[in-house]
Amino acid sequence: MADNPRAMAPYRRIAAQIRAGIDSGAIRPGDRIPSVREIMRDEGVSTATATRVAAVLRAEGYAESVPGIGTLACLPKKITAGSDRLRMLRVNGNGYREGERVEILDASLVPASEEVADALEVEEGASVVRRRRAYYDDGGLVTLSTSWLSGELGRAVPELLIAEPLPRMTFGLIEDRTGRRAVRRRDTVAIRPVPGDAGDLGDFGDIASVLGVESGTPALTMTNLYWDQHGDVTEYAVDFLGPGRELSADHGLEQSS
Repeated sequence: MADNPRAMAPYRRIAAQIRAGIDSGAIRPGDRIPSVREIMRDEGVSTATATRVAAVLRAEGYAESVPGIGTLACLPKKITAGSDRLRMLRVNGNGYREGERVEILDASLVPASEEVADALEVEEGASVVRRRRAYYDDGGLVTLSTSWLSGELGRAVPELLIAEPLPRMTFGLIEDRTGRRAVRRRDTVAIRPVPGDAGDLGDFGDIASVLGVESGTPALTMTNLYWDQHGDVTEYAVDFLGPGRELSADHGLEQSS
């Protein structure tokens, strides 16, 4: 059965309630988190327990201490990976977090490098679609994402070659036009050097200037590979996280009795 919140340690239960309020928007970034005294009064817990609440929220990126003001709510600087965007698209009809916006940097046919050819299962040098976009929120750059798709999909879905946001993102548009539905994915997290100009890594182009770091700087990346219901690869994507961003995921766990 699912974990019972009442079975949590009191400080974790209280922190979870506040975190849920931040995630839902009931508590906005910049709002003051209840003080130790307020938590003691409202929850009937000890000073030690109330003190640990703010510590948990700070550790999870949901709060920050501001001298002279107190502990304020904030949102974690975490990436929304392509796999998360697919889930949000199917649930909400769009793949963006609240307050997030996208800038399409490039949409064109390029020759497949060895890396891309291996991923898409095409010949090296074959023409493939490359789409690059930058996702931003109030904290700045979230991630710089590059996707490659087969040239066949470029012919079936010509909008993929237009440097504009897609009406139902890549996943939804491909499914609408071809019936190919992404049903399986593989996520790989790795540290990769940030490419500079196209001569460094023609697959990506000038990523260093967009990220605002020097070429060759180690960066956290998320690579996604998607397959359709027929077992064929539909998309290969590599995300470079913005400076200071964290890659994290929340999963509900169940325990069998």
